[in-house]
Amino acid sequence: MSNRPFRVTVTGPESTGKTTLAQRLAESLGTEWVPEASRVYAGRVARPLTSRDVEPIAREHMALADAAVERVRAREGKVLVLDTDLVSTIVYARHYYALSSEWLESEERARRADLSLLCDVAVPWMADGIRDRPTNRDALFAQFRDALESRAAHTIVIRGDWESRWTSARDAVVQLLQSEREPRIHR
Repeated sequence: MSNRPFRVTVTGPESTGKTTLAQRLAESLGTEWVPEASRVYAGRVARPLTSRDVEPIAREHMALADAAVERVRAREGKVLVLDTDLVSTIVYARHYYALSSEWLESEERARRADLSLLCDVAVPWMADGIRDRPTNRDALFAQFRDALESRAAHTIVIRGDWESRWTSARDAVVQLLQSEREPRIHR
């Protein structure tokens, strides 16, 4: 058995509760969570993003995730929760810039999550200064779904109100962990 922690990614279009869900999952599992790299990067550069930012965002994600993996390993943890991953970077690169990258695709394959929790868009969109797509959310959800399906990623769609989303996500992670070992969930 590898000492690599299970990677659980919370993904999907903007304003679907990914960050809240990722933080709550990590807290309940007593583990690390990796923030959304594009949000961290956008906050730091404080300007509109362009196609030139795709690779730096991907590298930011990889650095954040690698550091979190090491912290989880140091504590002999079993799982890492990510608020989006490189699939998200790929989907948004295509969506915003019609951009594709072999390097990014290769890195995503090497870092693919053990479980992707795909959040649907049936919750209210909320502006926050970075989000910019309150319309056509169903089309973006379909792009995420298609990207995960084409990669044969182990994916659970997370639907319903906020509490239903939490319950579905928690149950999916518990099932994943129980397939290998007993989880320690704090309720």
